[in-house]
Formats: sequence, C-alpha cells, structure tokens
Amino acid sequence: MTWDISIASPGRINLIGEHTDYNDGFVLPAAIDKHIFLNLRKNGTKNRCTIKSEGFDTTFVADLYNLNHGTEGWHDYVLGVLKELQLLSKGLKGFDCAIHTNVPVGSGMSSSAALECGLAYGLNALFDLGLDKWQLIHLCQRAEHNFVGTKCGIMDQFASMMGKDGHSMLLDCKNLDYEYIPTKLDPYVILMLNTNVSHNLATSAYNMRREESASGLRIISEHFGVVNSFRSITRDMVEECAGQLGDVRYRRCSYVLEENQRVLNAASAINEGDMVSLGQLLYESHHGQREKYEVSCPELDFLVDMSKTEQNILGARMVGGGFGGCTLNIIHKSGVKKFVDEASWAYKHKFGIELSHFLTVPSQGTSRIN
Repeated sequence: MTWDISIASPGRINLIGEHTDYNDGFVLPAAIDKHIFLNLRKNGTKNRCTIKSEGFDTTFVADLYNLNHGTEGWHDYVLGVLKELQLLSKGLKGFDCAIHTNVPVGSGMSSSAALECGLAYGLNALFDLGLDKWQLIHLCQRAEHNFVGTKCGIMDQFASMMGKDGHSMLLDCKNLDYEYIPTKLDPYVILMLNTNVSHNLATSAYNMRREESASGLRIISEHFGVVNSFRSITRDMVEECAGQLGDVRYRRCSYVLEENQRVLNAASAINEGDMVSLGQLLYESHHGQREKYEVSCPELDFLVDMSKTEQNILGARMVGGGFGGCTLNIIHKSGVKKFVDEASWAYKHKFGIELSHFLTVPSQGTSRIN
C-alpha cells in the first residue's frame, strides 16, 4: 500500500506545572521520543474516511457529512479533529489513515493530544489546507472541549506540536508567549515509571478540579475587584478570602499560585544547571498535587515516596491529569537499573501490578517523516 504522507507526532512530559495551563498559568513541558505514527493518503471520495489503529486492532469509517460520536473512546479524538477542520476549511475530503504508536496509552504522556496533533497536521499537509501550527493547536484543543468533553488546557497540544529536540518549553498559558530552554540533565536522565492504573474518576474529577479552581478565583477577583485571572491575585488575597472560599477552594487556589511559582523557579534552575533545586521543586509539586489539588492516588504516592529513599534520585512527581499514569524521576544514569528493579518488586508486592518504565529525552514536535 502506498501512502501519500507519514507523520510522527510525539507524546509529552511536563517537567513541572500541573493543572496550571487552564488556570492562566505557566508550564514547562517537552515533547518526547515516543510517537504516534500516522500514514495518510487521499482515497478519491468526497466524504469517506477510513481510520485503522494497529494498537487497538480496529478500523472505523467516518462520514464527513455526518460526524457522530464513535463506538470506542479513541474514535472521538479523531472525529473531533475532523469536525473542527471542517469549520475552518472546505478542502477536507475522503482519506485513509493507518495509525500505530509507541506512546504508552493512559500513562499521562498525552497520547490523545499526540493523536489529535498528528492527524490535524497530516490532513493539513495532505489537502493543503493552509493552516499554521497555532491554528492546529487551538483546533485540537477545541476538539477535546467540544467533541470529547474534556475541558483541557492548551499545554498538551502545544507541547506535541511545538517541541524542539533537546529543549523544554516555558509556556505562559495566559498570553501564549513561550521560550525554548536547553535541557541538559547529564549525568542525570528522565525515568518514567508507569503505574499501569487509570482510575475511573479521572475525567469527571479533572473537570471538577477545573470548576473548583475557577469558582474560587471568581470569589477572590470579585472580592477585590480585579481581573478574573490567577495572574491578578496573590497569596495574601487567597488568605483574606479563606472563609468565603471554604477548605476545598482555598486549597485549589493556593496550589495554583504555588505551582506557578515553582514552574518559574524550575526554569531558572534548568538554565543555571542546578539539578538539585529542580529535584526539590518536583517533590514540592507532587506534595501540592496530593494534598491541595487532590489528583494523586496510592500507586503514584507509593512510587514518589520510594524515590526519596534512593540517593541517585534528585526528585520525582506524578505527571498528567492524575489518578494514575506515570511518575517522572530525575535520576543519575548509573542508578537506573538498581532503582527500577527495587521499585518493580516493591510495587508488585504492594499492589499486585506489574510496573513498567522507560527513559525519555526532550525531542522534536509533530513533523512529516516522508
């Protein structure tokens, strides 16, 4: 079978800055060397789209004139992109697409954004739709909002589309200014430990956290008569409104402000080559996610706590939306095998679940490979 174009679209890690992207905050993500690969070709029809996933071993057919929700979860990410593309361009027509991936699904590596970005980028090139990268990023975000129903921030799509080899990216999610930061960790490496769990409350709890932080922000901004943005409020304002906020909103708002500052501090630490400070910030971030934003789970906490007993690890934290997925560990490369062996045994003994792992590096964003 001859394909017109092939696309590699990476997953992403976020070194620090969780749940800040949809709160007008700062994030520090990087594309990684794990990809979704998409092979695409025109099929000569006006509206018939055939999409095959090797990983799920399934094929589904979409009608551009009648885009309804799919029968499997991953279908809606594809269908959402198709729907949003049609709103921006009349040039989209029938195509065939084959997908395979080495991004661990459900691990907090944002395989969904990689799929969205790869498909949007590929179809834009295949049909010469003329959309730029920022249009594609926003389009993919809207696909999740409007079709999938997850009110995600911009970080995942941005990181997958805009990644640069050997660099992390400091992104201001309020005005979308960004800066590439050379990320040289040697002799340390990024080790991802995958819990291989995904708790059912992840999507509903994600949207609930978003509403809790937004409603808390409204209370504070109305009280002080400032712009309704976390960039307009301070910790002192949060403290003064503690009674109005109640315990839950107080902790959510406190976390957002604290995590934003941690991101800026982490970017400075990387620029200065201060890996010890970076590691400490990762631990502080995980503590905030566990205690104040409440998006961790026992499996993640177990792995982060265990990392604190390993002298080769500078810092660790959960990554992604929460309630499962991976921990990110900054570890000396000489200590990887020993820690993985010990953590795998202890994790299996505690939870009865096999632990998986991989090393990764900051890599190039979504791109054409033929």
